Amino acid sequence: MQLIRQFELKAEEMYKMAGKIRGFFHAYVGQEAIAAGCMTATRPEDPFITAYRDHGLALAKGADPKACMAELYGKATGIAKGKGGSMHFFSKEHYFFGGHGIVGAQIGTGAGLAFAEQYRDTDNAVLCFFGDGAARQGMLHETFNLAMLWKLPVVFICENNNYAMGTSVERTSNVIDIYKLADAYEMPADKVDGMSAEAVHDAVARAVKRAREKGGPTLLEMKTYRYKGHSISDPQKYRTKEEVDEYKHKDAISIVMHTIKENNFATDEELKAIDDRIAAVVDETVKFAEESPWPNDDELLKDVYIDKNYPFIVD
Repeated sequence: MQLIRQFELKAEEMYKMAGKIRGFFHAYVGQEAIAAGCMTATRPEDPFITAYRDHGLALAKGADPKACMAELYGKATGIAKGKGGSMHFFSKEHYFFGGHGIVGAQIGTGAGLAFAEQYRDTDNAVLCFFGDGAARQGMLHETFNLAMLWKLPVVFICENNNYAMGTSVERTSNVIDIYKLADAYEMPADKVDGMSAEAVHDAVARAVKRAREKGGPTLLEMKTYRYKGHSISDPQKYRTKEEVDEYKHKDAISIVMHTIKENNFATDEELKAIDDRIAAVVDETVKFAEESPWPNDDELLKDVYIDKNYPFIVD
C-alpha cells in the first residue's frame, strides 16, 4: 500500500513540477486497500484486468516499479514499451491485462479471460475491476448475463469512489447501491468497505473460492474514495475540501498503521525501515526512467497490426 501511495505521489510530482510525464494520468491514491486485499486473497496466476486507473493494481500484481515509471515517461523500458502510457499498463508475465481507456470495455474482456480459463479447465479466477461510471455502460449488463449463463470464474469488482469523472453516483442512476445490479441476473453480490484491506480480503476470498469451485461470478462493490482528481488536470470543483478531509480520516494506510501498532505487529523502527526502503525504490524508478532510451521509430506499428498471412495457432 505504501509503495502504491509513494509511487503515485512521486509520479504526480514529476508530471506537475518537472514536466517529465505527459498525457493522461489517473492516480490510485486513496484506493490502495483494494489492491492490497485483492492480492492476499488471490494467487499470482489469477488474471487481473482494469480500466485507466491502473498503476496501483499493476504494482500490486508485482510489476517492476521501474518499468511502470518508465512507461509513464514514454520510455522503451516501460511496461508497455513506452507506447501505452498511464492508461495502458500491461504485463503478461504478471497476469495483468490492462489498463483500458474505453469506459467499461474491460468488463467484457474480463469475462473473455474467464472463459479462456474455463475452456482450459484451470481453477484460476479472474478479477475484473471497473469504476462506478462504467457500471452504467450497456457492456456490463450483456457481460453479466453471459457470465451467469456460463458460470464463468470471474469476480467483478466495482471500485466505487463516488465520482465518474466529476459526476456523482447519485446523479447517474436511481440505483445508487451498485451491487444490487447483480440481482437482475441472480448473481451473488456484496457491498464491501474498500477502505479496509481486511474487509476486501475476506470478500474477495469468498468470491474467488466460489469461482474456483465452478460456482460462477460475483459482483463486489468496493466503497472507496480517491483523494486526487479524476485525472491530473481535474480542478475538482464538484466536491468540497471538507468532503475530501472527511475521507482522509478514513485513510486505509493510516488504519493499517494503527492496527499494526495496536497489535504490536511491528515496531516504529521496523515501520520506518519499510518507509525508507520504499522511498529508495521510488527514487530509483525516477532515475531509471530518466536514463532509459526513447522507443525506436520502427516500434510504432509493432504490437498493433499483424501480418494477414500470420498463422493462427492453438496450443
